[in-house]
Amino acid sequence: MAVIITDICISCDACLDECPTESIVDNDENPTGEDIYYVNPETCTECIGDNDAPACADACPTEGCIQWDTRDSVANPVREGKVAGQPCVED
Repeated sequence: MAVIITDICISCDACLDECPTESIVDNDENPTGEDIYYVNPETCTECIGDNDAPACADACPTEGCIQWDTRDSVANPVREGKVAGQPCVED
């Protein structure tokens, strides 16, 4: 389970401090080298057990920038054609 940050992100940093698992990093710390914010799918829990919705999405001022869904299985890392560990940016 992990949230994804889409390419409409305005890099405002609102989500960074809200993440209880510190799974979001800015473009300077993105392990893929991409110039986008990145959510570590290995540590992101979608705030299940902490909040009703991901805290980053509640803090984000850009509607639709942060997306998520809940899945029963953490074992399935593929989400809509995206691979865990790679940035999930929509064109």
